[in-house]
Amino acid sequence: MAAPKKSRGASGGQGKPGRSLALILIAMVALTGGMFLADQPTPRLGIDLAGGTSITLEAKSEPGQESAVNKTNMDTAVQIMERRVNGLGVSEAEVQTQGDRNIIVNIPKGTNSAQAREQVGTTAKLYFRPVLTVAQGMPTPEPSASSSGKPSPSTSPSASASKGATATDKDKGKSSTTPSATATTQGRAVTGALKADSTPSPGASDKPKGDKQKADASPSSSASAPSAAEQAAATKLQKQFAELDCSSKELRSKAARGVKPTDSAVACSSDGAEKYLLGPSEVSGTEVDSAKANFDQQRGMWIVQMEFTDKGSKQFQKITGKLSQQQPPQNQFAIALDGEVVSAPSVRTTLSGSAEISGSFTQQSAEDLANVLSYGALPLSFNEQSVTTVTAALGGEQLRAGLIAGAIGLALVVIYLVVYYRGLAFIALLSLLTSGILTYTLMSLLGPAIGFALNLPAVCGAIVAIGITADSFIVYFERIRDEIREGRTLRPAVERAWPRARRTILVSDFVSFLAAAVLFVVTVGKVQGFAFTLGLTTLLDVVVVFFFTKPLMTLMARTKFFSSGHPWSGLDPKRLGAKPPLRRSRRVTAPTDPKEA
Repeated sequence: MAAPKKSRGASGGQGKPGRSLALILIAMVALTGGMFLADQPTPRLGIDLAGGTSITLEAKSEPGQESAVNKTNMDTAVQIMERRVNGLGVSEAEVQTQGDRNIIVNIPKGTNSAQAREQVGTTAKLYFRPVLTVAQGMPTPEPSASSSGKPSPSTSPSASASKGATATDKDKGKSSTTPSATATTQGRAVTGALKADSTPSPGASDKPKGDKQKADASPSSSASAPSAAEQAAATKLQKQFAELDCSSKELRSKAARGVKPTDSAVACSSDGAEKYLLGPSEVSGTEVDSAKANFDQQRGMWIVQMEFTDKGSKQFQKITGKLSQQQPPQNQFAIALDGEVVSAPSVRTTLSGSAEISGSFTQQSAEDLANVLSYGALPLSFNEQSVTTVTAALGGEQLRAGLIAGAIGLALVVIYLVVYYRGLAFIALLSLLTSGILTYTLMSLLGPAIGFALNLPAVCGAIVAIGITADSFIVYFERIRDEIREGRTLRPAVERAWPRARRTILVSDFVSFLAAAVLFVVTVGKVQGFAFTLGLTTLLDVVVVFFFTKPLMTLMARTKFFSSGHPWSGLDPKRLGAKPPLRRSRRVTAPTDPKEA
């Protein structure tokens, strides 16, 4: 009874090859259709094949911090730059150190390469600083100052809210969120997203207005008389503020250099319209836990929402509590990014928890700011040493050489299959074609999906995969031939050979995939492209052998050309050395056994 069950099982297995072939055909059609629907008919190319931009950045040390340019900080900067560029969706950007002070960034041609160039060297050091004085962004005659070198409060009443609207809390009513009369629509506001603490500082409301303005106008909050050194520093700072010119990007960048977060400083707005005299930093950007760009449907504007850490939330609550008791412009705080003021809202109430930056953002500028804030500040500042355009001429020549080598290798494989396996070469070639279609479509779709880009090492991995795939066919064909040599006919030989060949193929592909996975993990840059392609094609080899080669072999075994053992089928029993007479001899002599007699 066991033999008929095996026969039915084998027959049933042979009766289902059409389903597997139909399944893989549907998969190929779906992938090809998706490739054209995604408007990605070809794989994305890496910088060595498509060309792009190569940026050389040189690390610079701040005065007194020469030791900051070290391997640890350089490696950290590389990691942050990679996350920023990848966050923009730029395919296969390469970030690597060169020497002790340089970082090379290679950005392939793409829709986001320009934004990546702008962001890649941005330090993204964010500080929340109290505003002491605001003026127009052009140089002005030195304002009148007292003998102590304090800035005159009369320099900025009309400009106190020109850059930012009121910082508000979402849980408060409109009465606490109304901007001052001098606020403009060009500003950006920071709004607290959690519960506000409206309790003023003890004694703050009892202090005379004039005394409060006089005390707050000084860069120092101490009530004691300033020392001679403090007076000299204040005078120097006031002079810098009067001479500050924010009319060009170069001048704004110059003003931001060498500014320590613990000192008072002068700064320009990001558009150069205003200049600020700022107090020491109260909250650092390192206390921003996360940031993301969102579109506010109610206000019809793009905003950047920030979540503070527990420490940052307490610091933010403390500074807004102090500023809410001040008079303009000392009730404003500046959001300084890399030394430039991106927003300077005024505060009416104590805020804590999370905040949002809103105002004159476009979608791109909001996403750019959220991107640099999310992935952290660079530990070093960088100068853009050189920017060069990389042509794809050399890569194109190497690609052609690689494709020629691959074509020669494929031709040799085909010749070998035809000479040695004859008719079985037809099945092998169809399987190779199927594997090639699946590999090409997946590479094209993985470009926009995960940013995969085809580079020269990846092409090498695809060429190596030809041998891996052909090896799987050869293993199966040899198992079938072994069964025929044992005297079995083709159809049983196909089914009996499959379990043995399947185990060998799976073990071989597992070893190849494991090697590719280890190579992908332990390497960086272009070598990962080789490892990724090798792993992908190894997985596709399993799919093709299971769902195409085996079912197609089952169907071909039913044809007369193969089942009759045609000399050109590659399965001729005589050519393979089969010995059926020995089996017939045993079956003839069996009845002559003395026990049966």
